[in-house]
Amino acid sequence: MISSNNLLKSIQLTEDGLSLSELVARHPDISRRSIQRQISRLIKEGDIIPIGNSKARRYFDASSQITIHEIKNSESDTFPRYIPLSADSKDILAYINKPSEVRKPIGYQGDFLVSYLPNETWYLSESLRRQLYKMGKIGKVEEPAGTYSRSILNRLLIDLSWASSHLEGNTYSRLDTFELFEHGKVASGKAAIETQMLLNHKTAIELLVKNIDDVEFNRYTMMNLHSALAENLLPNPDDEGRIRQHTVLIGKSVYRPLTTPQQIEEYLDVFLNKVNKISDPFEQSFFTMVHLPYLQPFANINKRTSRLAANLPLFKANLCPLTFLDVPEQAYSSAILGIYELTRVELLRDLYVWAYERSTQEYLAIKQDLAEPDPLRLARRDFIKKTIFEVITHPELDPLLCIQQAVIESVTESERLSVQALVIEELRRIHEGMLARYGLRPSEYETWKLKHGR
Repeated sequence: MISSNNLLKSIQLTEDGLSLSELVARHPDISRRSIQRQISRLIKEGDIIPIGNSKARRYFDASSQITIHEIKNSESDTFPRYIPLSADSKDILAYINKPSEVRKPIGYQGDFLVSYLPNETWYLSESLRRQLYKMGKIGKVEEPAGTYSRSILNRLLIDLSWASSHLEGNTYSRLDTFELFEHGKVASGKAAIETQMLLNHKTAIELLVKNIDDVEFNRYTMMNLHSALAENLLPNPDDEGRIRQHTVLIGKSVYRPLTTPQQIEEYLDVFLNKVNKISDPFEQSFFTMVHLPYLQPFANINKRTSRLAANLPLFKANLCPLTFLDVPEQAYSSAILGIYELTRVELLRDLYVWAYERSTQEYLAIKQDLAEPDPLRLARRDFIKKTIFEVITHPELDPLLCIQQAVIESVTESERLSVQALVIEELRRIHEGMLARYGLRPSEYETWKLKHGR
């Protein structure tokens, strides 16, 4: 009974209703099946009204002033009213909402990319960039690149993987995603493709964050990012991490991407050359979200690749990530269609700004829970991990002597005692839940524990 009351309150507080997945996300303490049962009961008792079919179904408060006619009309509105839109964006949306039969077929417009002049052309105005920077300045910019994203990595993996997958129709809940990542528990009743999609996101995000000093906007990074996201998901595995060799069609769109691999490669090089010259991280991020999907360089999984690549400049600048939390799937699709069919960025721009503000709100809320990183531990993190690995994998050696020897060989004299204390403290508090951090297997840890009486 308490569960249904909480669900009803959540629905009553929203003008635009809530979907099943949104209710699950808002009430992670209640199982999906329990929520479904409670929804059925609330419908039967006349407390809520279901509108829409399948994944598009939303639940509205039956006692609200919104009439059924108004609710049904809002189904055709692909952007919910709580996302502010400019007049230009509304113009784009009006065109995209027309039946595809009356929209004019169009191919790739190379001048859309070529005419963009880095640091002279701006998709995001100066005032908008200042606003985004003010919202996203959570980490310390002067710290080494990627410091902030590393400090929130566990939370980031869940949020960005879940939200980006949700935009592809994935039905895992946020809680299901947590269970999958933290405990390897596959959610019941889910298709294998959904599980694979989430695990691929996790791998791809780790690729960016853990290699932040090396990853750049270049072919190597883009290909490997796509390969990580595409693993075991494409009909032809040879397409993973490779330039598209065949024609692709965009569902529900009259846009026709390039078909010649040589042209695709040429424009990809133009994209990489321009994006690397952009000085502002937000413009760089948004430029990526616009032009990577528009080019469609890969056989599939282009939008996913662009969403993660768009975070690269933010990671490097120690800004809040763009997680896409609560971004409606249909709204995102419409904004991308505005790029495909009109080469106009305003609708995606408005969604980007709203989505980024939503992301920053989430991470400002958890900022207080993050301890300030120890500068010495941060500077010596690789040495500490390597030393712990050596100690555990050589149980025949005396741990303290092993640590002392490693410190003498690799650490300057002025820091030796402090670094040695850090390694000893890290070894003292190690447990089964920390092994992956050091690349250790449970069997290696168990052998070491038996040898040293832990």
